[in-house]
Order: sequence, then C-alpha cells, then structure tokens
Amino acid sequence: MTDKTMDVAAVRTLIDSNPDVLLVDVRTPGEYESAHIADSINLPLDQVDPHLQQIVADAGGKMVLICQSGNRAGQCQSKLEAAGIKDAVVMTGGMNAWSSAGAPVVRGRERWELERQVRLVAGSIILVAIVASLWWPAARFVAGFVGAGLTFAAVTNTCAMGMMLTKLPYNRPSKPVDVKASLARMRRRGVKA
Repeated sequence: MTDKTMDVAAVRTLIDSNPDVLLVDVRTPGEYESAHIADSINLPLDQVDPHLQQIVADAGGKMVLICQSGNRAGQCQSKLEAAGIKDAVVMTGGMNAWSSAGAPVVRGRERWELERQVRLVAGSIILVAIVASLWWPAARFVAGFVGAGLTFAAVTNTCAMGMMLTKLPYNRPSKPVDVKASLARMRRRGVKA
C-alpha cells in the first residue's frame, strides 16, 4: 500500500471514520449496475476527460477510485493527478478484492466484467482465425493482429477492444448513467477529509 493506493481494509476503515469520503466507481455503467459499493458514484472512465475541469472544481477531500481490478482506477488517478487533484487514491484490487473480502455490495442485473468480455472476444477471434487458417491460410494474420493488439494493450495499459465493448447494448444499464448527477453529488458532498 502506498500513499496513492489503499487496500480494502483501509478503505472500509476510512468509510467508517469519515462517511463523507467520496467513492468514485470508474467502471462502465453496466458493471456498476451489476454490483457496486453503497453510496459510491458512477463516473465511467471514458467520461473523466470531458468533465475533468468540473471534477477538479468540485472535488475536495479524500476520493477513493474504484474499478474492477484497479487498472482503470489507476488511469483515472493519473488523469486527476495531472489536473491537480492530489487526494485521490486507488482501491487496490478493485471490486474483485472488495467482494472477495466479503464487504457489502449493492447488486443489480448481473453482467460479465469488461475484462472477462475482452478475454472472450479476443480468444474467440483467435480460435476462429486459427481454425479458418486450415482452409484459408491468410486468416492466421487476424490471430496475429489480435495478439499484437493484446500486447499493445498490456504495454500501454489501455484496451481499445474493451472501450469498443463498452458501447454494446449488453454493457448499458437498464437506465442510463447520469454523469451530471454524479458530478452534482460530488459537488454537494463538499467533501472535507
């Protein structure tokens, strides 16, 4: 644990000692609807850049960033830190760690996590390309392209396939995420840690 990260136990202690701490879940709206921490706000990672100025203006005090495993929350933290917010920490292990620790979760319609969807789609494309290459040898290049994309995603800690999958209807919540309401909640909380 560093000054930029907190484990689940430390986050739970912080919530108990400071109920005004702001929990910001940067996962997709569909992932958030499936399971989230009570009183957290959903501000999807792809909405941080367009609303960065407002986030900087409205944020105050301790902010805990949450995603599924910690990667997207780390990306969000980097963006916020570059914009001047120094009091945002990443919950290590994300919702995976939170759930594994038996911490309370608000559950909704169950969906696969984005990382699992990426593994399914990438693996399926590679499998189909390899099988197709038995009849059409050039299909192996599709598998190579997907492999190169996954390598690039790991090196840059980004995922173009994941961002495309967030646009699918499956990953949309039953009611759309209201980014403005999340930002307004951030402003109303007037967090003082």
